[in-house]
Amino acid sequence: MEPQADIALIGLAVMGQNIILNMNDHGFTVVAFNRTVEKVDHFMANEAKGTKIIGAHSLAEMVSLLKKPRRVMMLVKAGAAVDEFIEHLLPLLEPGDIIIDGGNSLFTDTERRVKYVESKGLLYIGTGVSGGEEGARHGPSIMPGGSPAAWPHVKNIFQSIAAKVDGAPCCDWVGEGGAGHYVKMVHNGIEYGDMQLIGEAYNILRNGLGLGAPELHDIFAEWNKGELDSYLIEITRDIFAFKDTDGTPLVDKILDTAGQKGTGKWTIQNSADLGIPITLIAEAVYSRCVSALKEERVKAAKKLKGPRPALTSIAANPAKKKQCIADIRDALYASKIISYAQGYMLMRAAAAEYKWNLNYGGIALMWRGGCIIRSRFLGKIKEAYDSNPKLVNLLLDNYFRGEIKRCQKGWRNTVATAAKKGIPVPAFGTALAFYDQYRSAVLPANLLQAQRDYFGAHTYQRIDDAPGAAPHHTNWTGTGGTMSSSSYNV
Repeated sequence: MEPQADIALIGLAVMGQNIILNMNDHGFTVVAFNRTVEKVDHFMANEAKGTKIIGAHSLAEMVSLLKKPRRVMMLVKAGAAVDEFIEHLLPLLEPGDIIIDGGNSLFTDTERRVKYVESKGLLYIGTGVSGGEEGARHGPSIMPGGSPAAWPHVKNIFQSIAAKVDGAPCCDWVGEGGAGHYVKMVHNGIEYGDMQLIGEAYNILRNGLGLGAPELHDIFAEWNKGELDSYLIEITRDIFAFKDTDGTPLVDKILDTAGQKGTGKWTIQNSADLGIPITLIAEAVYSRCVSALKEERVKAAKKLKGPRPALTSIAANPAKKKQCIADIRDALYASKIISYAQGYMLMRAAAAEYKWNLNYGGIALMWRGGCIIRSRFLGKIKEAYDSNPKLVNLLLDNYFRGEIKRCQKGWRNTVATAAKKGIPVPAFGTALAFYDQYRSAVLPANLLQAQRDYFGAHTYQRIDDAPGAAPHHTNWTGTGGTMSSSSYNV
């Protein structure tokens, strides 16, 4: 058969199948391949029946069907499987051909693979794809990075199948090396944070105010009409309305132990490497870890006492109840602003460290549609960076500064009330603590530096030092003698 296909896709799990069908809908001829070839036959006989999609039973056959430059996209499990397929593909491809990894690969792996594949004369793209099964089928958010020379050859395909917001595709070139997978990693970290914040709001509403699923549905439906309008608020609204077979809310029957796939962990590990405090995402990741300690928590609940969580007097007073719900909404919104501000701080540091030229407004646009964190709010982030591309922190943008000011009273009330009632709100709390730290011209780190110098001679700077002055060391006890810093650094 003459080469006629625009792109090949390896991996026929649901995401892969849906991306292929999406490409077919937009007029592209796709070759489908799977390591287990029975899946190819099943796909061709069912979901792909009546389409222009071509099934291949070997990598060699798949490659033979592709127009040049050949474009081969993998949607396989991150890790060793990606490297294995690269090794199988390299002998079958020619210089200028393009290998694309659309899985959730760690960005450092993508950095390595870009250099390796380019050394063989080929081009490589590592792209984040977000939106789940529904997004893959009808329009995901796509975040490509890697070999810049590859982008013109995949741009039309990617932007055609991506979600659109006001006519603009939620896909653009992110940057060289692992930049695309890095931005997807931060997206996933922010997703962890958003979900934790919504969970904490739910916890206060349910266990504090004693609200049932029908009223929670109404509250989230109302919140979804305002500044919190987003995919996650929308699906939370729908979850509260979903009934089990016996007519009771299904959410109340789901075990409270959360899973995770690792991208949140990668985000906080990288933040530690770069020295950027993404405290909210970290709390979200660790909260899932605490949730997994179910048996320990059940035992601890019988022995470790605290205040009763019920906000009885507030729940009994309609005006106070309404204000409490409004305060929780403000805490959720203000904390969300902090989470995104921290995420953008991390991307800014990564751009400097890894020599990427990231378009921060463009990233917000890529996230506005198709992906799990899509929301109205992201449009405001795009506006902030469009008006000031060198913006140091989202909190310093006039719009977000005003929103924090507006929400601050309700935010503080919510955190204080939760603390008094023993309702855990680690993400609300750490968001507020970060805000108060970030707006402090002076922090108690002077004492910390004195302690470090006392026990380890780590030295310190004085507030009256000239720029570039040599650091100081004090003999705090009078008996230590002349000391130099030891090999460890605490």
